[in-house]
Amino acid sequence: MTKSRIGLIRVLTTDDPEILGLHGKAIMEAFPDLEVITRCIPDQPQGVFDDETEQQAWPKVVALAKEMVQEDDLKAMVISCAADPGVCQTREVLTIPVIGAGSAAAHAALALGTSIAALGITADVPLAMASVLGSALVAAGKPAGVQTTLDLMKPSGQRAVLEAAAELMAKGAKVLALACTGMTTIGAAQVIRQKLGIKVVDPVIASGLFAWYATKEF
Repeated sequence: MTKSRIGLIRVLTTDDPEILGLHGKAIMEAFPDLEVITRCIPDQPQGVFDDETEQQAWPKVVALAKEMVQEDDLKAMVISCAADPGVCQTREVLTIPVIGAGSAAAHAALALGTSIAALGITADVPLAMASVLGSALVAAGKPAGVQTTLDLMKPSGQRAVLEAAAELMAKGAKVLALACTGMTTIGAAQVIRQKLGIKVVDPVIASGLFAWYATKEF
C-alpha cells in the first residue's frame, strides 16, 4: 500500500521523541494509509496556552511549514494546536492543504450534533473553534488546576479533565469537542467516552481525518 505523506507541526517544544511523535502516531493508527512526518517549533516548552504564546508561535509555524515542504514531498500539513496558530498565514505560502486541529475538531463536532461543548485548557474557547461552532456551542469549560499542556499529563490533571467533562454534560452538552491537542496526548477522548458515554471529538484525529480526505483522489 502506497502511503500519503503529510506533515505535522507540534507547538510544544520537546526533544523527547516519544512525546514528539504521539500525535502523528495517533493519526497513523486511525488512518493507516497516511505517513506522518512530525516536527516541533523551537523555544515553546509549555506550548500555546494564551494569546501571548499564540502570537509567539505562529511565525515559527509558518517558517517550519515552509522548511518541511522543501525537505519532504508532503500532500498536506497539520498544525496540531486547537488555536490554529499560523494556519491562515501558512495557507498563504503553501500550495498543499493546511489543516488546523481546532477548526477540524469544530467541523467534526458539528457533524455529530448541535449541542456542543468545548473542553480546553483556557477560559475562552479558541477563536478557530468558536467561529465555526457558532450557536451550536452551548457551553465551555476547563479542568480545574490545569494551566498548560504539561499539567494535563499529571494524574491530577487527568482526573480534572473527567470532572470538567461531566460538568459540561450537566450543562446540556451532547457532544464534546476537545479544545486542546494535549488532550490527545493523555488519551482523554477515549476515557471520557468510556466513563461518561458522550460523543467526543479528538482534535488530532479530526485533523487527521481531513488530512486523509485531502490526500485522496476520489
